[in-house]
Amino acid sequence: MRKFMVVLDDSRECLNAMRYAALRAAHTGAGVQVLSIISPEEFQHWVGIADLMRAEARERIEAHFEVFAKWMRDKQGVNPELIIREGDPVTEILAQVMDDPSVGVLVLGAGTEKSGPGPLVTQLTRSSGNLPIPITIVPGDMSKERLEAIT
Repeated sequence: MRKFMVVLDDSRECLNAMRYAALRAAHTGAGVQVLSIISPEEFQHWVGIADLMRAEARERIEAHFEVFAKWMRDKQGVNPELIIREGDPVTEILAQVMDDPSVGVLVLGAGTEKSGPGPLVTQLTRSSGNLPIPITIVPGDMSKERLEAIT
């Protein structure tokens, strides 16, 4: 089954990317893979408690994921899977795309700040020519109604 991979982070635009991925998956019979990345920099200064901090980060991610997963299951009939990786976000996104051949589309939310669409969108669009899948960039300020209309 083809999957839409979407990145779960704390950004505001993440919500629209999640909505888009779930709606497209529901309309096309595909799946959703939610990827969250733990930055190793969070643990560098706290070597003695790194494992505890890592476990707490995983718990936060799983709780955040469950909010989206419940909505996807209840409203869209899509049962998403959660993948958690640790490392540089761009490197880990590219590695997950390469590791899982069922990922067919990468869905990213674009930030609405004047400084640009966000670091992931900026860095991954530079690498898009080398990706084996397309990237869909969802505007962060697009309305829920508009998202539903275009999916």
